[in-house]
Amino acid sequence: MIGAFGAFLRGLLALGFGLALWQGVVWASGVPSFILPGPARVAESLWANAAMLAQNARFTAVNLLTGLAAGVALGVATALNLALSPGARLLLRPMLIFAQAVPVFALAPVVTLWLGYGAPSKIVMVMLVIYFPVTSAFFDGLMRLPAPLADMAQLMRATPVRRLIWMQVPHALPSLASGLRLAVVYAPFAVVIGEWVGSSRGLGYLMLMANGRGQTDLMFASLVVLAALSLILFLTFETIIGRLARPGRKGRVG
Repeated sequence: MIGAFGAFLRGLLALGFGLALWQGVVWASGVPSFILPGPARVAESLWANAAMLAQNARFTAVNLLTGLAAGVALGVATALNLALSPGARLLLRPMLIFAQAVPVFALAPVVTLWLGYGAPSKIVMVMLVIYFPVTSAFFDGLMRLPAPLADMAQLMRATPVRRLIWMQVPHALPSLASGLRLAVVYAPFAVVIGEWVGSSRGLGYLMLMANGRGQTDLMFASLVVLAALSLILFLTFETIIGRLARPGRKGRVG
């Protein structure tokens, strides 16, 4: 409890320092507010546009979480299939490696053209961005079973499925955790870029609209809401990952 309170206090101090530095830059530079508004002006915009920000943040959050869940599920399923099937490794892995060389963000206009300006294109963008890190990290962990465990599975004549479930998956959980950490970092970028390319709702759309109207304070307010959403997502996943990757979990072969 004391440790958690200390971390919270350090976070507040860092936040206070950042806000003071921001305000100091605004005062010292004399930059116009339409270029760089101060924290107080952004806070006023947050309060004045709370309903609009909440409505657009809800749209972004739903697409973000849906795409994240679908991308993680698809990535885990692909990694398990690759680990279990030599044929899948022969046919699919080269395609995955080639696909990773293609900048996924460059596909945003194509995805929007195919799926329209609604939620599906944003969800697919998030899926595409996080699919490869999750698949690659989890698959690498599954294939790096220590030799003693592999010898034990062979000695006990474990079937490939039992070997996968009781040995490879528990041993690969830290690798999956690494992939999930990358996923929660990339996902907010993906959903916002999808909204920038084409959308009529969402925080990304609100940023573009505010920028076009010269409402820099609203643009910064949207960015603050997006940062808060990303931070909540990151902390939530860190809690889940901490339990998944807890040391001392041992598999067994039956």
